[in-house]
Amino acid sequence: MKVVIIRGINGKTSSVWIPLWAKVTLSCCLFGLPLGIGLIAGAEFFGEKKTSFFDSVASSLKGELESQQQEVNNARTDAVQKLQALSARMAKMQVQLARLEALGEVLTVKAELEDGEFDFTNPPAIGGPEFSVSSIGVEHEILSDLDTLAGRIQDRQIQLNLVSDLIQDRHLKEETSPSGLPSEKGWISSLYGRRIDPFTGASAWHNGVDIAGKMGSDVLAVAGGVVTYSDERYGYGELIEITHDNGYVTRYGHNSELLVKLGEIVKKGQVISRMGTTGRSTGPHVHFEVYKNGRAVDPSSYIRRTHR
Repeated sequence: MKVVIIRGINGKTSSVWIPLWAKVTLSCCLFGLPLGIGLIAGAEFFGEKKTSFFDSVASSLKGELESQQQEVNNARTDAVQKLQALSARMAKMQVQLARLEALGEVLTVKAELEDGEFDFTNPPAIGGPEFSVSSIGVEHEILSDLDTLAGRIQDRQIQLNLVSDLIQDRHLKEETSPSGLPSEKGWISSLYGRRIDPFTGASAWHNGVDIAGKMGSDVLAVAGGVVTYSDERYGYGELIEITHDNGYVTRYGHNSELLVKLGEIVKKGQVISRMGTTGRSTGPHVHFEVYKNGRAVDPSSYIRRTHR
């Protein structure tokens, strides 16, 4: 390569020959260095951008994975708590069922029901098609078991209500039907039926049973009912009359003191008067009569009911 050099005002020129290797070196210096610097700077710039981009993506994915993991952990904790709550509820219902069955057995014995009428030792008689629950999860299985327990408890409660009603009816019947002696202390001094009248010595009919005892002893109602007479009556002296259920009426005569009033509701075993000798009487005793549908009956059979 030939380079011409112009000198001064005179315009004299001179030339310098530049070899090929110098020309290549000069070209590299003039053009290659800036290009190299630019390439290096660009590489570094885009490299940093690329690294920052991937770091950002990785950080975002990491945060999302951590959030999803937290949701899974929360869901697992929630599921465990629900299963624990369901298990606790099932255990409580099983205890309740066991108590109901035990109570049912006691009530069945007390009610003297026939064998098999109310069987609390075996599961209730139920039926229906069976569906598999293997594919619907543990929670649904527990819920299904809870439904079964709830059904058994409901069945036991229905049975207990029926037994309770039977016992209540029987108890009410016992409360309102005459039974037992009208005095805790004393002895039967005269029976129901024909006897020798203690005042005339002649044969006469005796409508009740006399229970002799100590003056002022308690006289008890032999059944629950309503007081329909509480006053003096000829021959009976101070008289208490009680009307009961099923057509029964009882009378208690010769009292020294009346403790209940007309219209008062009395219970079985309640003290209604004090034993005395008022009216047509030879000594302290209670004259006890029982009427069934308006007709006098022998009180002895009702007195003996306490020994059954």
